Amino acid sequence: MTKPKEEVRTLALDPNPKGELKDLGGSRSDDWNMRLLNLVGSSLPINHSDAKASNEAIKAVCQATVDIAPADPIEGILIAQLMAANEASLAMYRKGWAQPPEYFQARTKYLQQLADKAARTVMMLTERIDHHRGRGQQQITVKHVTTNNVTADQAIIAESVTTGGGHTAPPALLAASSAAPMPILGEIKQPDPVGLGRGEKTK
Repeated sequence: MTKPKEEVRTLALDPNPKGELKDLGGSRSDDWNMRLLNLVGSSLPINHSDAKASNEAIKAVCQATVDIAPADPIEGILIAQLMAANEASLAMYRKGWAQPPEYFQARTKYLQQLADKAARTVMMLTERIDHHRGRGQQQITVKHVTTNNVTADQAIIAESVTTGGGHTAPPALLAASSAAPMPILGEIKQPDPVGLGRGEKTK
């Protein structure tokens, strides 16, 4: 019995993608951008048999995507899911409130289990987009404080610096000037961290 030959598929990628539709999918490849656009369009909770209404909805989603401006394919994916989740959430809210008052359980299911869940997804995706764009960077501002006894070179950032282990650096070390010699640790009164009375000995 002869083993059947394995089918070999060759993919030819565009070496010079133009990315004319990058504002829709964030990619330099318009094949990806169009695929993502088609997937988003087909996921919208609209009557797709109505060509006019469908085209208007997809056009509106495309315009909003361009306004958000995905910078890369990751943002393109997040924005696409954001659009779909937003449409789903609003559709479920609409269906929930359209239920007659006597169908309380049906209304509750649409509003709480479906609409609220989709709304939370929208919020989560929005936060992920912001986090991706900010890359989790934080801006730290250091303010130098000068007093009568401390020069600009000896600026104290804080009275003490506490490390993760809960130990506190003595203020004398923080106020030490870069030009002056550093104080000897043995000359600095160390606090008793556990209150065992191992501080200064009484005479």
